[in-house]
Amino acid sequence: MRKELIGLLSLAILSSCGGKNAKVDPFTVMAQLPDTAIQGSDTLISRDVLTPLEADELFDDFIFNYALDEKLQKQRTHFPLPYRSGDTLKTIEEKDWTHDYLFARQNYYTLLFDREEDMELVGDTALNEVQVEWISLTEPLRKKYCFERKKGMWMLVSIEILPMKKRMKNDFLSFYTHFSTDSLYQERHISFPLRFITIDPDDEFSVLETTLELNQWYAFRPQMPIGKLSNICYGQRNDELSTSKILKVNGISNGYSNIFYFRKSGGEWRLYKYEDTSI
Repeated sequence: MRKELIGLLSLAILSSCGGKNAKVDPFTVMAQLPDTAIQGSDTLISRDVLTPLEADELFDDFIFNYALDEKLQKQRTHFPLPYRSGDTLKTIEEKDWTHDYLFARQNYYTLLFDREEDMELVGDTALNEVQVEWISLTEPLRKKYCFERKKGMWMLVSIEILPMKKRMKNDFLSFYTHFSTDSLYQERHISFPLRFITIDPDDEFSVLETTLELNQWYAFRPQMPIGKLSNICYGQRNDELSTSKILKVNGISNGYSNIFYFRKSGGEWRLYKYEDTSI
C-alpha cells in the first residue's frame, strides 16, 4: 500500500507540473487519491511499533492523512491526551476519543501570515513543531492542536482552547469580520486601484499583473471565509500588533487559490492587493 501511495502521489505531481515549476498543493493531491490509498495504514497495526510514513516529511501531507484516516488518527495521537480549556486541564483517553476531521470536510482551508516571505515556511521539511488552529470570528476563542515530530513521526500531543484578549476596534480579526460581511464597509477599506494578480488567460503557466477599479472588484470579488478561520502555524509570527496581514485561502480538491493582502495605515486596515491563481 505504501508503494501504491508513492506511485499515486508521484503521478499526481508529475501531471500537475506541466511547466514553469508549478506548485502542487498537497491537500489537493491527497484529496484526489482513491479511498484505498488514503485509508491504507495497514503497516501501522500496533500502537507500540509505529512506522514513519512518506507523508511525515511534509506536515501538510501528514495532516490531511491524519484528518481523514480514523485508524491513523488514533495511532498518531498521544494518549492520554492533555486537553486544556481555559484554566481547566484534563486528559482524553483513547476510548473516549472522537474522530476529528479538522478542516478536511470543508472545501477550503485558510492560512494567516504577517510577511510574504513567511509563506515559504509551508514547504519546510525541517519543522518539528506545528500548530493547527481554529480562530472564531464571533467570539474570542482559539482552539489549538499541537503537533510534534518525534523519531520522524508527527504526533498530536495536546489540544488547547484559549480565550483571546478582548478584540480592539481596529485589530485585524475585528476588521476582517466586518470586511467579509459588509459590502459597503468593504468598499471603503480597499485601496483603489487594487493590485490584482491572476492567471494569464492566454498562458496558464504565466501570471498577469494588473489593477481593478471599484466596478471591476464587484465583478471579480470572491466569496470570503466568514465565521471562523483555520490557520497552520509553521513558525510564522502572526503578531497581533503587526500592521500587515496576509490571508491565504486554499481550496481542497478544487484548484481554488486566493490571497488577500491587507495593510494598516493611519489606524485603518485596507486591502491593497488581491491574488487569484485558481485553476
